[in-house]
Amino acid sequence: MHLSDFASPAFFADPYPVYQRLRAEGPLPPLEPLPGVFVTGRHDTSEALLKDRKLGRAYRKGIELRYGAQRADMPVFNSYARMLLTNNPPKHTRLRALLMKAFNMRQLAAIHDLIQRVADRLIDRLRDPDHGRADLVRDFTLRLPAEVICHLLDVPLDDALQLTDATRSQSQALDLAPMSDAQLDSANRGTLDLEAYFRPLLAQRRRHPGDDLISLLLTVQEDGEHFTEDEIVANVLLLFIAGHETTSGMIGNALIALQRNPDQLALLKADPSLMPSAVMECLRYDSSVQRVAYGVLEDTVIEGRPLQRGQLVVIFVGSANRDPERFERADALDIRRPADSRPMSFGGGVHYCLGARLAAMEIEVALSSLLGRLPDLQIEQVDALRWLQRNTLRGVEALPVRWNAGSGERLS
Repeated sequence: MHLSDFASPAFFADPYPVYQRLRAEGPLPPLEPLPGVFVTGRHDTSEALLKDRKLGRAYRKGIELRYGAQRADMPVFNSYARMLLTNNPPKHTRLRALLMKAFNMRQLAAIHDLIQRVADRLIDRLRDPDHGRADLVRDFTLRLPAEVICHLLDVPLDDALQLTDATRSQSQALDLAPMSDAQLDSANRGTLDLEAYFRPLLAQRRRHPGDDLISLLLTVQEDGEHFTEDEIVANVLLLFIAGHETTSGMIGNALIALQRNPDQLALLKADPSLMPSAVMECLRYDSSVQRVAYGVLEDTVIEGRPLQRGQLVVIFVGSANRDPERFERADALDIRRPADSRPMSFGGGVHYCLGARLAAMEIEVALSSLLGRLPDLQIEQVDALRWLQRNTLRGVEALPVRWNAGSGERLS
């Protein structure tokens, strides 16, 4: 496989034909032209890699391969280097324990109620003009998880929306294909803008703590360990970025998948109790998270291929989720698929996504609310949507929808 295979307009529009080729090339073909980098799209291989403790995050190595050692200390890369998702045990263990303790201080039921209130308010706003049309990305899928994470961090929503360009610029650093010089400059500026916003906020919360996540991160301790200020800033940025971009993409992808499979949409509307399994199936069928990268920490052998310390492996979870060796009728959307057919969309092993429960809850509430209150919602030109030019995050730039302005229910 070649790096360009995962950076073409055809791939961005529909990556699954490329994934079929990837799986056919074997368990771990090399990724040209990057020396010592291998890729996989097979489920069994991906599962073995995620469970192998001889592999872990090799973030700096990946940055040096794509951008050169002289650029590895740029602001955007330094910020990611302090985040949970780029570190390995024992640092990862310490960061995860502290983050989990802060999250566990929040009541899950209260968070569910918060998500539902936000969803209802956004749908009320959609229906208010009675025009019967909207861009669901702009008016719902981005705003729902953004408002939820803003509530949890106690950050004004207007501030968050003003920082949207900065968060998108910074998140491009996670893509497999290297950024252009202009994109890299934008990512660095975005990182500095985000840090300049959150550092004074930390100082304010130290003086006047509340029950928000930032205040909890400042005070939480586990076995005498606590966060440094740089770690809090970096991981607040992680929550801020990952807390809405991936979930937004997944809500949109699920709606698109359901409309392109009207039999499954009709089945879900007829039996709303299928919603939890429908969410898991949509995560499998077209995940917003398409790939993760791991470094070889110690020599090991996976699927008969020797891997040497310092090499890198890119796991395309979007392909593993469609592997016919693991899933019957893998390219079909089946919301009644057995519960043991869980997707890899949240990763695995010690790096299993910290926010998986929150994300699944947001997706479930979003779909239930939209389908329940706007039952005739239709995506316009569902087969001609503009997909993001990303190979890490899959989603659409805009989601134009229409509905009968007189239909549905308004909540007071």
